[in-house]
Amino acid sequence: MAIVIRRMEAEDIDVVQQIVIRSWYHTYKAIIPIQVQDRFLSMAYNKDTLKVRLESSHFYVAEVDGQIVGFANFSNLKDNDQIELAAIYVLPDFQNRGIGSKLLEQGIKELSPKEIYTSVESENTIGRNFYKGKKFEVIENIEEDFFGHKLKTTRMVLRIK
Repeated sequence: MAIVIRRMEAEDIDVVQQIVIRSWYHTYKAIIPIQVQDRFLSMAYNKDTLKVRLESSHFYVAEVDGQIVGFANFSNLKDNDQIELAAIYVLPDFQNRGIGSKLLEQGIKELSPKEIYTSVESENTIGRNFYKGKKFEVIENIEEDFFGHKLKTTRMVLRIK
């Protein structure tokens, strides 16, 4: 299985939307009510929002045999040595094959940060285990209002030596 990581292009937006939807429903089905997921996804991953994010942040897609199966989105923080990993999603059938790792590695290689910050829903064991395996450290746990749903979020950082 050859994995190719490349910069996302505008033509990839429809596929990225489908990856987000399938990944969210798979990951959060027992954690976040479907109507809350739908509201968030329609706001954060509509075509216009994705176009803006594509132009203002760093987006990478992962291809396996020419099919896009995952993506990662990084953005710069105030300090140029710090970036935010805003999203990393891999289709459920392609998880645990090193694709998420390669997406993270590409961001590190191209952006050269000293620290990468991210937030993960505390009950998202798939995400938490991924970040733990990559040596992200927990900074804090917070509870927030997520479209009327109480969400427990874990804030994490990866310090790159």
